[in-house]
Amino acid sequence: MSGRREEIVLATLELASENGLKSVSMQQIADRVGITKASLYNHFPSKKDIVLAMYETLRQASKDRASITAVDYKELASKGTMKEVLTAAVDSYRTIVRDPEMFKFYAIIESERPIEPVAAGIMVKETQTMVEATSSLLKALESEGKASFADLESAAFSFAMAIHSAIDYEFDLMKAGMDTTPAMFGACIDEFCRTYGTGED
Repeated sequence: MSGRREEIVLATLELASENGLKSVSMQQIADRVGITKASLYNHFPSKKDIVLAMYETLRQASKDRASITAVDYKELASKGTMKEVLTAAVDSYRTIVRDPEMFKFYAIIESERPIEPVAAGIMVKETQTMVEATSSLLKALESEGKASFADLESAAFSFAMAIHSAIDYEFDLMKAGMDTTPAMFGACIDEFCRTYGTGED
């Protein structure tokens, strides 16, 4: 992404943090960046496009800051017990979403998704990405003989949604200024391993 496009994305994030996404106009974004509205439209045809670019840009930046690269699920599944593998995967995902800029972005998106279709669409995309990644990891664990699933896709969906809900709860605790409880992730992983683990490590 060019420097100007990234500048627009970050300015939109700041404005949305201050006033809510719905109230941010293209003119406000242009003013914050210091360009004309016409120039802004040369970079992004709509606010929706800016928000979608914001999601992709911030997500990649958080992965880069955490040195998280593309995952080889077979290699990951071969390292350690089922519990250790799942814990590493969940910790990696939590690192991405707890990044300060991503946390700010998700706070905006979560508050706006009941009224903003683009916000709801981003949450759907994030959930689908999480479910697909979980499915790939569980397939790798099963191929390693560490897990067995009667219905792998249902198990992947259940695990992803459980972790997704736990992260939402963790976010609420953080926003409320309360202590987070990372033990809840361990409990979820333990139960999943008891249900689907083979004990073959």
